[in-house]
Amino acid sequence: MTKRIDFQTDPSRYRHWRVDYDGPVAHLYMDVDEKGGLFEGYELKLNSYDLGVDIELADVVQRMRFEHPEVGAVILRSGKPNVFCAGANIRMLGGAAHAHKVNFCKFTNETRNTFEAAGAESGQHYIAAVKGACAGGGYELALACDHIILTDDGTTTVALPEVPLLAVLPGTGGLTRVTDKRKVRRDLADVFCSIEEGVKGRRAVDWRLVDEIVPNSKFDEKVKARADEFAAKESRNAGAKGIALTPLQRDIGEDGSVTYSLVEVQVEREKGIATISIAGPEGNAPASVEDLHAQGADAWILRLARELDDAILHLRLNELELGVIVFKSHGDPELVAAHEKLLLDNKDSDWLSREILLYWKRVLKRIDLTSRSLVALIENGSCFAGFLAEILFACDRSYMMEGDFEGDNRPVATIMLTDANFGPFPMSNDLTRLQTRFLGEPEKVDQAHERIGEALEAFDASDLGLVTFAFDDVDWEDEVRIFLEERASFSPDAMTGMEANLRFPGPETMETRIFGRLTAWQNWIFQRPNAVGESGALQRYGTGKRGEYDMRRV
Repeated sequence: MTKRIDFQTDPSRYRHWRVDYDGPVAHLYMDVDEKGGLFEGYELKLNSYDLGVDIELADVVQRMRFEHPEVGAVILRSGKPNVFCAGANIRMLGGAAHAHKVNFCKFTNETRNTFEAAGAESGQHYIAAVKGACAGGGYELALACDHIILTDDGTTTVALPEVPLLAVLPGTGGLTRVTDKRKVRRDLADVFCSIEEGVKGRRAVDWRLVDEIVPNSKFDEKVKARADEFAAKESRNAGAKGIALTPLQRDIGEDGSVTYSLVEVQVEREKGIATISIAGPEGNAPASVEDLHAQGADAWILRLARELDDAILHLRLNELELGVIVFKSHGDPELVAAHEKLLLDNKDSDWLSREILLYWKRVLKRIDLTSRSLVALIENGSCFAGFLAEILFACDRSYMMEGDFEGDNRPVATIMLTDANFGPFPMSNDLTRLQTRFLGEPEKVDQAHERIGEALEAFDASDLGLVTFAFDDVDWEDEVRIFLEERASFSPDAMTGMEANLRFPGPETMETRIFGRLTAWQNWIFQRPNAVGESGALQRYGTGKRGEYDMRRV
């Protein structure tokens, strides 16, 4: 699978989903085109999905939040008879490269998190209306919803059959949501995840696998009533009018570089390095939220979020051998802080201000969860202020220029902290990045808070522990070069394991467990012959032969 994957789409290009809007209720139909696979060699039968299906779903969820803020409930249902969703396409998984399988699972879980959070954060509650077989990744779709309604027709079931059928895990999100979100009893979860046929009817409710069962004759009526109830409880976006998420400007060069309007990705393929350069705003912040709405998708702070998100996904899936990502920025930090302040000041009263901040929360988490070595270079003329400074704290290391550099007339490198660094953008562990950074020295967070609004040069930034190293004109170039060469020379496997272990200290949450298990357990299982070997369960699925297992426990 070497085809370049494009994460940009829009409703006119959907092949697998359709949405009908009915005031505060949206009807989201999964109707997968069997011939619409992202790659050749498989058909997407029984509403099974590949990454292309999920790219469209992620777009649906994003547009719902920005283009249709009036929606308070989303009914997720199948557009096909007798099946809800058969989950991830097995032929696709069997033929996919290892890295694609893992990145596919990561993206699907990030997408589930997005509409899972839509209810709590944006007042858009997803309701799974399940008719027909709901298995594997199909049940994971339902699990991410706020409410699951199952038709009681004697045949409709929910199932996580990956362990007995495929010798892999239910996406790791499935296992985690069963125990952590739905709080299914451990022994019953063990039974549920060990059987192929799934669970139906009253047992599904009693085991907490679904919220309610409804006779087939009353199913549609009950689903509509439940959606109306959820929507009626939401008032935070009353009277809101959405904005259009217009297409991104993007050019991809022959060398693999990607240029957007505000983000540039430079590729040094022989060094294994990608450099992401972020442009600060050229003008003042919108004077009011009305001006912000008028700018819509062209507003600097929203446009930047969309471009950076796309760049990160592009690097994850299309540039697997670029193991080091370097972040740089250029611009006026005061202007960055001003654009941010408009949103922070109005997040409780203006839906768009709130949604842009929530989008940045998701983008920053996407960076946290990217399996590459992340380094920030705070150079002269940079604009790492507020929410952009969060990128520094997401990185594995940061290097800062100290003092004046000969022949460099840019402003001296600074970091500016704002209120955004102390709450609005928690990591997956529910701590801020500064709280995570100073887990053993919580007083350092208070010391940093006292310096809000200051242009912190290298000495102060180092003293506060905000950067890893600061170097002057004499040492900068050599120190940065040596580090990047060394980092790019290490084993990618060891780096992924080390970084994933170091990035999320502190409390465990459902999110950290999902992605930690994906990085470790699913990553490992996807390489084991019991699953992917010639006689493994994943390869033999559909042939009538069971997988042959090496029975030694590791």
